Amino acid sequence: MGILRRLSGLLTGKRPVAEPTTTVTILVVGAGSTGLALAQGLKKAGIPCIVVEKNESLDAQPRDWNMGLHWGAESLQALMPEDMWSRIQSIQVDPSTPTAAEDAIQFLNGQTGELMTSVPANNFYRLRRRKLRALLADGLDIRYGVRLEKIEYSKDTKYATASFDKGPSITASLIVGTDGARSTTRELILGPKQGSIRTLPYCATFVQARFTAEQALFLRKFHPLYLACINPAGYFAFFGLHDVPDTKRPETWTFFFYISWHSSLEEQEATAKWSNAQRLQQVKEFSAQFTDPWKSAFSWLPDDKEVWYMSLTDFDPGAEGHRWDNRGGRVTLAGDAAHAMTYQRGQGLNHSVTDAGKLAGAIQDFFSGRKTRGDAIRLYEEEMIARAGEEVRMSTTNTEMVHDWQKVLRSPIMTKGMMKVHDNESGN
Repeated sequence: MGILRRLSGLLTGKRPVAEPTTTVTILVVGAGSTGLALAQGLKKAGIPCIVVEKNESLDAQPRDWNMGLHWGAESLQALMPEDMWSRIQSIQVDPSTPTAAEDAIQFLNGQTGELMTSVPANNFYRLRRRKLRALLADGLDIRYGVRLEKIEYSKDTKYATASFDKGPSITASLIVGTDGARSTTRELILGPKQGSIRTLPYCATFVQARFTAEQALFLRKFHPLYLACINPAGYFAFFGLHDVPDTKRPETWTFFFYISWHSSLEEQEATAKWSNAQRLQQVKEFSAQFTDPWKSAFSWLPDDKEVWYMSLTDFDPGAEGHRWDNRGGRVTLAGDAAHAMTYQRGQGLNHSVTDAGKLAGAIQDFFSGRKTRGDAIRLYEEEMIARAGEEVRMSTTNTEMVHDWQKVLRSPIMTKGMMKVHDNESGN
C-alpha cells in the first residue's frame, strides 16, 4: 500500500498521509533561470512540481550578472504566463531602453578602438540574472536551504527519491538537475570523476562598479548598453551596463565589465590564493594595454575595489563517458548542469531556456500518456545533447581563438555571430 500511496501522490501532486517523504510529479533541483523557467512551464500545464534550492533565498549570493537572450526568447516566452512575459522589459539592465528589433554588438580592436565587426543582435534582451530569477519565481513552490545529497531509485522503476542534508526526502516521477555548472545532480548520476566540470586554461576578472556622473556619461557614450573587444595582446573584454535605477542620475548606474586571458592550469594553481588586491592589480595592468572604455574604467577603480576572478570551464554532454543513465526517464539534466559552456559567444541562457521548453513538452507528453516516460526523456536528451553539446564545443573553440590574434578572424563569433549552431550549418 505504501508504494500505491506514493504513486498516487506522483500523479496528483498531493502529499500522502503518514509517509516519511513528500511526493510530487516533478522535482527540480536548483532555482536558477533554467529550473525556474521549467517550473513555470509545468505550472502553466497543470503539472505538480517542487523546486529545491541549496541557498536560503534567491538573493543569498552577493554576486549578480547579466545575460543576453536572443534566439531563445521564443522558448522563454512560451513557458511564462502572458502577464509575466509582459514584464520582461522591467528586468533588463536599463528598463528605460526598449529592446531594438534590429541591433548589433560591436566588436572593437581592444588596442586601437577600431571597429572589427558588428554581430547582428536583433531583439536582443540584456537581462539581469537576479531580476530574471525573481520574476520566474513568482507563484512557485520553492523549498530553500536544502542541499541534495543522494538519489535512490525504486525497484519497480516507477519513481526516484531525493534526500537532502535537512528536511524530508522528496519522491518524484522525475528528478531534473538544473543546479548549475558545478551540478551535484550530475555528479550523483555520473560519479564525481565523470560528472565534474572541466577547467580550461583561461581566466577572467569581472568588475561591477559605479562612477561619478561625469565618468559614467563618458563610459556610456561608447554604446548605450554593451560592446566587446579583442586585444591583439591576447585578451578578450566586455563592457556594458548592469543597472540603471535612475536615468537622470548617472552616478547611480552600475557598469559590468571584464577582461579574460589565457592562463595555464599551472598558473591558475600557483595564483589560487591571490588576494583581491593582487587580482585587481593584475587586471589594472592588463587594462593599460586597452583603449577606452576599458582603460579608463579600470584606472578609475579604487585600490580596495572588490573584483570577481574565475577560471573558465565547460562540460560537454556529448563527450565520451558523459552520457548518463536516466533510469527509465526518472532523472535528467538541463541548463548548465547538462552543458556548461564558455560565454564569449553569448549562448548559455538561450540553450538553457530552450532545454526548459523542450523538457516541459516532454513531461507533458508522458504526463498525458502520449509517450512513455522513458521515451519522452530519451528523445529530449538526444535533441539537447546534440544541440547544446555542439555549442559547448563551438564556444570553447571560440574562446581559444578570440584569445589568439592570429586566429581571431576565423573564430565562430566572427564568422557565425550568435546564431544557433544548427542554423549556421543549414545556412539559415
